Amino acid sequence: MNVMADMGNHWWIWVLLASAVTYGTKLLGYSVPAHWLRHPRMARVAGALTIALLAALTAMNTLVSGQQLVLDARLAALAVAIIALALRAPFLLVVVLGAAASALVRFWG
Repeated sequence: MNVMADMGNHWWIWVLLASAVTYGTKLLGYSVPAHWLRHPRMARVAGALTIALLAALTAMNTLVSGQQLVLDARLAALAVAIIALALRAPFLLVVVLGAAASALVRFWG
């Protein structure tokens, strides 16, 4: 079932609405007083939020394909990369080890 086809030409309304909400949110950010942004708690919250969003994005890209939960070579690559990062390996080595782990799992699987 194609949702876009069912909506006809009305999907443009949703795109424009989402664009307006996004732009409005950005404008609201400019109205935040500067002294709030300089507060140490705000720096901690912004740092934690960035890490949480990146972790969620990584988990979604690793464990989900479409609308299904999958356990495949991406999970092995992530596990190897986490171990390499824990051992303080250089970033390029982390990427190479993750790619090698993924290739090996795909080769054997």
